[in-house]
Amino acid sequence: MNFQDVITLRSVSMEVDDYGVPTETTSDTDIYARVESVSASEFFDGGQNGLKPEYRFLVNAWEYSDEPEVVFKDKVYSVYRTYRRNLDLMELYVERKAGRHATEPAGTDSGDSE
Repeated sequence: MNFQDVITLRSVSMEVDDYGVPTETTSDTDIYARVESVSASEFFDGGQNGLKPEYRFLVNAWEYSDEPEVVFKDKVYSVYRTYRRNLDLMELYVERKAGRHATEPAGTDSGDSE
């Protein structure tokens, strides 16, 4: 399997500071992956369920630990489905998180709101 693209697996956790304010922290891990488009049927089925599927990432199964987000080309994607292809390979199906860029913490929106 040819893994030539670098993606970032992002885990997200909530911590409470000394003042009781919840703060979101992230932990990023860069790995190699094979990037593919989702199939037409995946795109259609996802749309029927309110999703907007964009990519399928093939990764080494031992490198994926249920991280909920993937960063690819400076955009943040949400993992909505996984599939264990075999003992060594995992497929991650992702959709774009609206308004988010890789440098923004989860839970923020880069769009203007008043």
